[in-house]
Amino acid sequence: MQSIDSCEYIWEAGVGFAQSPPLNYIHDLNRSELLRLLLTCFSEAMYLPPSSDNSVLNPWVTFFCSTENRHALPLFTSLLNVVFAYDPVGYGIPYNHLLFSDYREHLVEQALQMLIVTLEHEGGGGGAAAARRPVSPSSIEEQESTGPENLFVNYLSRIHREEDYDFMLKGLARLLTNPLTQTYLPNSTKKIQFHQELLVLFWKLCDFNKKFLFFVLKSSDVLDVLVPILFYLNDARADQSRVGLMHIGVFILLLLSGERNFGVRLNKPYSVHVPMDIPVFTGTHADLLIVVFHKIITCGHQRLQPLYDCLLTIIVNVSPYLKSLSMVTANKLLHLLEAFSTSWFLFSASQNHHLIFFLLEAFNNIIQYQFDGNCNLVYSVIRKRNVFHQLANLPSDPSSIQKALQRKKKSPDVISRTGSLETVSMEGSHPAVPAEPGTLKASLVAIPGIEKLTEKSQVSEDGTMVSVPKMDSPQKPLADQGPVTGTSDTESNSGRESEDVFYTEAEMERRHLSSVSSATSYWVPTPEWVLSWKCKLPLQTIMRLLQVLVPQVEKICIDKGLTDESEILRFLQHGTLVGLLPVPHPILIRKYQANAGTAMWFRTYMWGVVYLRNVDPPIWYDTDVRLFEIQRM
Repeated sequence: MQSIDSCEYIWEAGVGFAQSPPLNYIHDLNRSELLRLLLTCFSEAMYLPPSSDNSVLNPWVTFFCSTENRHALPLFTSLLNVVFAYDPVGYGIPYNHLLFSDYREHLVEQALQMLIVTLEHEGGGGGAAAARRPVSPSSIEEQESTGPENLFVNYLSRIHREEDYDFMLKGLARLLTNPLTQTYLPNSTKKIQFHQELLVLFWKLCDFNKKFLFFVLKSSDVLDVLVPILFYLNDARADQSRVGLMHIGVFILLLLSGERNFGVRLNKPYSVHVPMDIPVFTGTHADLLIVVFHKIITCGHQRLQPLYDCLLTIIVNVSPYLKSLSMVTANKLLHLLEAFSTSWFLFSASQNHHLIFFLLEAFNNIIQYQFDGNCNLVYSVIRKRNVFHQLANLPSDPSSIQKALQRKKKSPDVISRTGSLETVSMEGSHPAVPAEPGTLKASLVAIPGIEKLTEKSQVSEDGTMVSVPKMDSPQKPLADQGPVTGTSDTESNSGRESEDVFYTEAEMERRHLSSVSSATSYWVPTPEWVLSWKCKLPLQTIMRLLQVLVPQVEKICIDKGLTDESEILRFLQHGTLVGLLPVPHPILIRKYQANAGTAMWFRTYMWGVVYLRNVDPPIWYDTDVRLFEIQRM
C-alpha cells in the first residue's frame, strides 16, 4: 500500500485531474458505504451543545484532513470532482432514472456531506478570520502562502485556475437548477434532493476562496446560481420545516450583494421563466429578486420575520446599480413601504422603524443614481405620495401612540396583504405549501442582528470601498456624526447582541412567550423615542422630487385631459432632475462579515441537514444529540 501513488486513482476528472475513469458501480457502492462510516465517526459535534467555541477537535477529522493522511489530496480532489462532474440527467432519455439504478447519485450525496463536514472543522476560525480581513490581492497571496492547518480548507483556498473555477461553477449551477427543470412528460427526469448541501458548499467556496467569489461575479454566470436560490426561497416560504434553507439562501445573497458586480449583473433581462408562484412580469433579474422578496415578506410564515432586515439590506446594497425596474416591482416596493410605515407597526417594536430606513435608502439610491431609467418607480412614488407625507407627519404624542397600539390588537397580521394587488401567477407554478404533518425538522440557533452580520463600506468616487468605522457608542445620535459618514439609523440599541449566547428555536420561543407578558414593563414607545428617529428619516430627496414633479404631472393631466399612465411615464422618462435634487449622498454598502453567531448557526444547520438526510438507515436516530432538537411538524 505504501508504494501506491493514490493520485493516479482519483475518482473523477475535474480539478487537478484530467482523466475520467470508467464507471464501476461496485466501486461507487463501496465508496458510499465507507464515506457513510467516516461521516458517522466525524459526527461528534452533534453531541455537543451549541457554543461559539469551536476548539473541540474531532480526532477522526483532524487526522483525515492533516499531513498525517498521505491520501488527503487525492481524497479531497475525488470528493470535489465527483460532486461537480455529476450530471443527473445524463443523455436526457425520459424516465431513465426509473429504468436504471444510479449508484453515482448516492456517492455524490455522501461526498458532498463529507466535504461540508470536513471544511467546517476549524472552519469557524479560519473562515471567520479570512472574512473579517479586508480582501485585496496581497491578502489573498498571503492567505495562499500560509494556509490553514486543515488541508481540505487549505486545498480549497488555493484553487486558482480559471478552468477549475468554471468547472465548479458550471457543475454547481447544473445541480442547483436540476429540480427546476420542466419537461413535457411529467416526472420524466431525475430530481436531486441535496440542494441544501450544495448551498453550504457554495458558501464555503466563497468564504475560503475569495478569487472564486470574484470569478462568480465577473460574468452573468452568477445569475445561474441566483435563479435557483430565488426559486428555493419562494418555494419554501410557507414551510416551517425548511426555515434553515430560507436562511442560507438569504445569507448567500447578502454575501453576493456586498459586491458591486452583483448589482450590475442583475440588470440582465430575465427570460428563463422558471415556474414560480409570483406575479407575471417583464423585466430583469433585479425585478425577479425584489418580487420574490416581496412574496416572502407578505406571504411567508411568522418565523421569517428575523430575515426582513437581511432581505431589505440586500435590496439597499444593489439599489444604486438598478437601471430600470418594472411597474410590478415598483408597486411591490411601495407596498412594502406602505405596510411598514403604518403607525401601529412602527410603534409595536423598538426595531421596526429600521425597515423604513432601509426602504427609504433604497428609493434615494435609485432616484439619485439611476433616475433616468426608473420612470416606473418615480411614477409609483408620485402616485403613493401620501405615504411619504404621512411618514413626515407621523404623530408622536402619547394619545396617538396609544391609539395605534390599540389598532395593532385588532389586526395581528404583520403586513396587510390587501394593499398589494396580486396579479396572475406564472403558468405551471404551484403555490408554496406548509410542511406535511409529521415532517421532521432540526432546530436552529438564533441569528445575530443585521448590525452584527454586516459592516458598512462607503463607495468612493473611483469605485473602491472604504470601510466606515463603527460608532463607539451606539447611543450617540447619528445626527452628530455629520453628513459625510453616510450612516443611517439602522443600528440596534436593544443590547440583545452584546454577547454571544446561543439559543435553539424552542428556547427562543419560550423566552419570547415569557417576555411578551412583561414586554410592557421593559419597553413602551414614548414620544421622545419616536422623535429620536423620526427627525432622521431620509425624506429630503423624495420630498424634493415630489415638490418638483407633482405640479408638472398634474398640469399635464389637466392640460391634455390625460387618463392614461403611458403618457405620464413618457413625460417622466424624458424629464430630468439635474441640479434640483440635494447633492447625492455617498453609496453605503453593508457587506457580510463573519462572526461567532453565524459560524454557530452554520454548524447547527449543516449537522441538522446531515442528520435528516440520513434517516434510511437512521444513523443517529434516538441518540443523545445535543447540538439541535429534532421536532415533528
